[in-house]
Amino acid sequence: MQKIKQLASDTALYGLGSLVPRFLNFLLFPLQTRFFDPAEYGLLSYLYIYVAFLNVVYTFGMETAYFRFANKAGADEERVFRTAQTFVVSISIGFSILLVLLSPAIAAHLDAPDKAYVIRWLAAVLLIDNIVAIPFARLRFRRKPIAYASARIVNAALLVGFNLLFLLVFFRAEETNRLLEFLANPLQGVSGVDWVILANLLANLFYVFFFARTLLQWRPVLDRLLFREMMPYAYPVMLMGITGMINEMFSRWALEWWWPASSGKTWQYALGVLSAAYKYAIIMNLAIQAFRYAADPFFFSRAQDKNSPRLFAEVNHYFVIVCASILVAVSVNMDLLKHLLGQAAYYEGISVVPLLLLSYLLLGVYFNLAIWFKLADKTYYGTLFSLLGALITIIGNFLLVPRFGYLGAAWASVACSFIMVLVCFATGQRHYPVPYKISRGLAYVVLAFVLILIEKQVILESTLSRTLFQLTLPIIFLLVAWIFERNNFKAAREF
Repeated sequence: MQKIKQLASDTALYGLGSLVPRFLNFLLFPLQTRFFDPAEYGLLSYLYIYVAFLNVVYTFGMETAYFRFANKAGADEERVFRTAQTFVVSISIGFSILLVLLSPAIAAHLDAPDKAYVIRWLAAVLLIDNIVAIPFARLRFRRKPIAYASARIVNAALLVGFNLLFLLVFFRAEETNRLLEFLANPLQGVSGVDWVILANLLANLFYVFFFARTLLQWRPVLDRLLFREMMPYAYPVMLMGITGMINEMFSRWALEWWWPASSGKTWQYALGVLSAAYKYAIIMNLAIQAFRYAADPFFFSRAQDKNSPRLFAEVNHYFVIVCASILVAVSVNMDLLKHLLGQAAYYEGISVVPLLLLSYLLLGVYFNLAIWFKLADKTYYGTLFSLLGALITIIGNFLLVPRFGYLGAAWASVACSFIMVLVCFATGQRHYPVPYKISRGLAYVVLAFVLILIEKQVILESTLSRTLFQLTLPIIFLLVAWIFERNNFKAAREF
């Protein structure tokens, strides 16, 4: 239990570095949906889909490779760090220069030929994100979650501050006074979602100052022997990341191609609505990300323990319980949470939120199961599983989006995550058997959806009564979990 408590503690600290920034970013969600209609919000989401893909390419799987090779017996961590950092910085600079050169063509493709500067800003955002990726990984390796969290939180606070400044002041400068018009004058031509991207760029500059010492002390060194060992491990992780992004983002991409014209709304409008619904699912994603940041070094460092399979099973079991409780808490309280949306036009997408939460829960379970091929240095299995997931995603969206719209996109996402879990589990048990508590985990997920269905069926006219009822359901879930897990808590103390 001590080891699980240590993981929980690290997860909480890393959660501060992930949860607090995402929460602060989440606070921008009502502001942005107030200023931008679904079509404009859809365009912003469209640009960041590409940013998400490119971030995976820029890091090239080197974060995971750094953890693996720095944790090997007798490893020279400094040599591993410099090799990984040299490679990531090199390709980041190369790709960003390419984006800058192609920015006019990309802007023209987006029907905004006068917005090439926005593409250049995004290139700079990507460059900064990735030259600090390995230094952030080193903070995790050295178990410095407070430093990690501090950097992420300050960046998020700056992002919120710049968004407030730009959207509430400069974006409306023509409605205020001449002084504000003068202040905004150097940014003439910047409008709409451009302000959000500029805010991101300025906030990211903080990372350069935060890691200034690390970046200045680093010297480009590419240990060829080590690099040849790291690359076969890293590039399958990168390919897995790309296919993983397809699994996560393709449903939003699919709206551009297969959104039913008979709906009377544009695909940009539909993308904006679905992206807003995904914001609520981010609550689940936050928990998963915080857990992963702590779990990767934890799993690698415990791999040689004789009880590690049982430990991994216990970790996954508690992970499912926590995520299922989040599923209930968010889904049954959408009547309240929907008011975070800036405009009622976005409400039509909230019906898919429970499915999106379920998809993220399953994806989190997959990440836990995936530890077997990372420990066995068989990361190509991850690529194969992700390719299968991508295929399921593409076929699912092709079949379901034209007929069911948002709901079809959500079900395609669930199907992808579920199939990946099944295949990874079945394969992993042959290579690295772990006694996962499958039936009990499924029981908690089923209980979560039973409570969600009960909330949908019970009609209470009083707003206060309905709110109290909705708040009670997550408590019921936690009470049931406590009753059934009390003895398991005692048994887990040996860890």
